[in-house]
Amino acid sequence: MTDPKSVLAALGGSVFAKKDFSQLDQLMREDYVQHNPLVPQGSKGFREFFEAWFKAVPDFKYEVKKIVAEGDLVWAYGAYSGTQAGDWLGIPATGRTYAFDAVDIFRVQDGKLAEHWDVLDIYGLFKQLGVVK
Repeated sequence: MTDPKSVLAALGGSVFAKKDFSQLDQLMREDYVQHNPLVPQGSKGFREFFEAWFKAVPDFKYEVKKIVAEGDLVWAYGAYSGTQAGDWLGIPATGRTYAFDAVDIFRVQDGKLAEHWDVLDIYGLFKQLGVVK
């Protein structure tokens, strides 16, 4: 079995750091299960969601603070940040910057990311974007 930390690090290095999806098929199962209702299912849904995020937030940044793995699971604690320059999540462009922490949990199967759960500070994000007061 491929080390779950290595699989996640490869995804972070290509998709989140370089906005490059060319390695996605090698890193993520096509039937990837997503437990966040905002993100469509499968590797195709993952790609569509993040392509839209990168387009709306050209200065998108993700900083890993901690990665922990046990068995086939890997947890990443990190911070997302950027400036909302375009429409995103049904929110018209605000021009506002945001920063929020998140914990992402992945299950790895046959050397690829197979399933994902997350805990995000969505309230903090929406407050920074001016959606909630």
